[in-house]
This record gives sequence, structure tokens and C-alpha cells, in this order.
Amino acid sequence: MKKVPLSKALGRYSRRALLCATAALSASVMLATAAYAAPKTAAVNTTGLAVTDDEVTVGILHSVTGTMAISETGSVQAEKLAIEQINAMGGVLGRKIKYIQEDGASDWPTFAEKSKKLLVNDNVAAVFGCWTSASRKAVLPVFEQYNGMLYYPTFYEGLEQSPNVIYTGQEATQQILAGIDWVVKEKGAKSFFLLGSDYIWPRTSNKIARKHIEKKGLKVVGEEYYPLGHTQFNSVINKIKLKKPDVIYGIVVGGSNVAFYKQLKAAGIDLTKEKPLLLTISVTEDEIRGIGGENIEGAYAAMKYFQSLDNPNNKAFVKAFKEKYGEDIVIGDVTQAAYLGPWLWKAAVEKAGSFDIDKVREASPGIELTTAPEGYVRIHENHHLWSKTRVGHAKKDGQYDVVYETKELMEPDPFPKGYQ
Repeated sequence: MKKVPLSKALGRYSRRALLCATAALSASVMLATAAYAAPKTAAVNTTGLAVTDDEVTVGILHSVTGTMAISETGSVQAEKLAIEQINAMGGVLGRKIKYIQEDGASDWPTFAEKSKKLLVNDNVAAVFGCWTSASRKAVLPVFEQYNGMLYYPTFYEGLEQSPNVIYTGQEATQQILAGIDWVVKEKGAKSFFLLGSDYIWPRTSNKIARKHIEKKGLKVVGEEYYPLGHTQFNSVINKIKLKKPDVIYGIVVGGSNVAFYKQLKAAGIDLTKEKPLLLTISVTEDEIRGIGGENIEGAYAAMKYFQSLDNPNNKAFVKAFKEKYGEDIVIGDVTQAAYLGPWLWKAAVEKAGSFDIDKVREASPGIELTTAPEGYVRIHENHHLWSKTRVGHAKKDGQYDVVYETKELMEPDPFPKGYQ
């Protein structure tokens, strides 16, 4: 797995951090919007997108109702904050961003229907949206047919690469494989119980996890799946207690997490004792807000971002987020990845000098953000991001202590050899 030195990036980062602390996130390739007149619309919009002399319209497409609302609301908030900050800095190519928001309603056909509306009826220049892999798979044919651009924020199973998607979350090698490597090396784990919600992301992720575990000569002692919205986990908790795995590998999604972790505690499993240890790739601070920190304290999560990250970029981001949405708000991995979407799109548009989808796509590889809340990221030619992997330890107050991070950025590899 290739890694990239950060010496040059950190040099740029240190010089610009103070400038960005109050101005929030800016792209390293961003044009100085105050230094030039906005180019004529005919020159930057040759394909009939919703672009005027003053505005450019984009779409926001997430579930704000249904079982996934607990996870996706933060993404909506982050995207709106980024758009507000970009507009305050002069917009994109001299145009303020206007957004049309649609609700996927935790229903995959609805996501497809709403994505078509945004692309065909509203002619949006980009869409920031989806959370589950099921929703992404549902909209992907629509984006490819109508040549739209989707900025997808969620960590996911990989095994996909589309010219019409920029994946701002991590794929399997950056999250699943790295997380299992950590728990085996640092905690001596030898047996795993795989648990997930019943749809493509948890099933494919656990398929990859199982292969990695077995390649290491270790054991999977159980594997169970339950529908989204499921709330009765006592049966599988009893199986876990009987099997006595070293690790519960949890990929329960959405509102089901509330029931699972409360029932786990009620069954006498104290995660702070780490017998068994619980490692999740699906519970961010957003979900903990619903679960209750007292019910998940002691669990570990493998992700690229935690709200507690101690760097100037993140402090400015958290401050701005709380000022807009309230002091009690929390920020999880996907929320931060969603925040990157509008900034990466702005950078690509201004590098291309055009809103045209084909030109934005061509300009995207190599786009970097030295001021992302997670640190430094860069778009790979495969449309995923170079990023670090981290492990957090859940605390009673609903936050994670970062107990591990990779020294260098991890190269995204959505099609890892031997895991397809």
C-alpha cells in the first residue's frame, strides 16, 4: 500500500493555517475571487446547467426522514455550512451557490427519483449526497446516464469507481483492512463475530473483513445481519456471549444502533473491559448522540476523522459548526467528509475555469485541500481521497479519544487484489 510524504504539504499547511483559522476551509488551488471579474456565463457553462451571471445551483440529496436521518442530518448541515462559507468568500467563479435540497427518505428508489429530478429538471451543476451504499448504487446509473457529478461522503466497501462520483469518504483498504490490522497487532485479537445491517455495504464490508481475518490465520466465529430499522438484538447478543469472540466487528447502521448498544449493555457486556472488544466502522459521534455515550463507552471505531482531532483546521471547523448549529451539536466522520465536497468541487471548477461536468471531472485528480479539518487530502486519479486512517476510543461524553493514526496518507485502492 503506497504512502505519500507530507513534507511539502505540511510546509504549505503551516504557512496557511493561521490565515484559514478564521476564514474556514480554502482550497490550495483556489483562485482569489476578489482579484478578477466573473467570467461570462457563456464561457463557463456550455451544457445548459443552472448557471447565471450571479448564481450556480447545486443539489443536496440526503435522508432527513426515516431510519437514516440519524446519520445523514449531519451531512446536510456540513454541506450547507461549506456553501455558506464559500459564498461569504465570493462564491465560485464569481457566482454565489444556490442549493435545492431533496429528501431521499431512507428509501433507495426515492433517491433515484430525486437524483433524476435534480439533474434533468433542475440542471444542477453538482450534487452532494447519499449515505448508504444502497442509495449510491440506486443513483449511480442516473448520474452516469445524465452525466451529473456526485460528491459522496460516506466510508464504504470500495469495489467501485465512477467518472461521475468523487468519493470523499474512505474505501475498504483505508478503513476495514487498516482497522483489523490495528486490533490484531495492538490488542492480540484472534477471533471475530461479524455483525451488520442487511444491505450491500455491511455485507460486502464483512466479506472483505472475513477474507482479511482468514488470510491472517484467525477465526470468524459468527456472522449475522438484520434489516435497517431492526430493534431486537437480544438473540444475537446471546450468540455473541456463547461464542466469546475477542472482537465484535460492528457494522450496524442508522437508528438500529440505539437499540443494539443499549441492549448490549443491558445484557451485561461492559465494553470498557474489552471482553469482548467492540470495533465498529459505522458509529460516528452523530450516532453516539442517539445511542448515549454511557451505552457505548469503551468501544473502538476505525475512521479517518473524529471531532476531537487537535489541529488548527479542525478547531476552526468545529467552532464554525457549533456557532451555526448550537453548542450541543456533534460532528462525525461522514459529516466532515460531506463538508469537503463543496470545497473540492469549487477547487475543480476554478481549476477548470468552467462548470461543465466533463471539464470539472478532468480537473479533479490532483486537487488538494491543505486545510481540511482532518488534515491534508488529495483527489486520486481513481476519484477517491488520499487520507490518514485513525482509531478512536469511545468516551462517556460521546466523543472519541484518538489512540492511533497512520504516519502517512494512505493511497486509496478501491479494487484491492484478492478481496474482490
